[in-house]
Amino acid sequence: MKRPNLTLVALGLAAALAACGKKEAAAPAPAEPTAAGGDAAATNSMASSAVATNSAAPASGNMSTMQMSGPAMTGTGEGEVKAVDKTAGTITLKHGPIPGVKWPAMTMTFKANPAALVDQVKVGDKVSFDVKVQGQDNEVTAIRKP
Repeated sequence: MKRPNLTLVALGLAAALAACGKKEAAAPAPAEPTAAGGDAAATNSMASSAVATNSAAPASGNMSTMQMSGPAMTGTGEGEVKAVDKTAGTITLKHGPIPGVKWPAMTMTFKANPAALVDQVKVGDKVSFDVKVQGQDNEVTAIRKP
């Protein structure tokens, strides 16, 4: 009884590891009603989204592998400045959840837009900020200190 279960677990892990390196299909098929009257494309899209959400981003907060495509989203967050790179025009923030862009709490680097935002903060500052996200691009568009 234990050997078949162990074999199934091993096969499942092997399949999951093999799928990690594969890219998702370029475009989903057009929507077709299912036998139950639902939208097959929406169901497939939700399933793909669930897989991407569960496996795409490591717990470290590295969002470079997360799939974030579609129209621009905006949100407001609160956090602490962890790094400022004036040459690159970036600000690294350890922030709480940002519901407007559907992000959990994490530490990440944002492009400052306008670039002058890097002159308004220093490491250790507690801030609230506005963020704009489109595709793989994320920008801090405003910063406020309490």
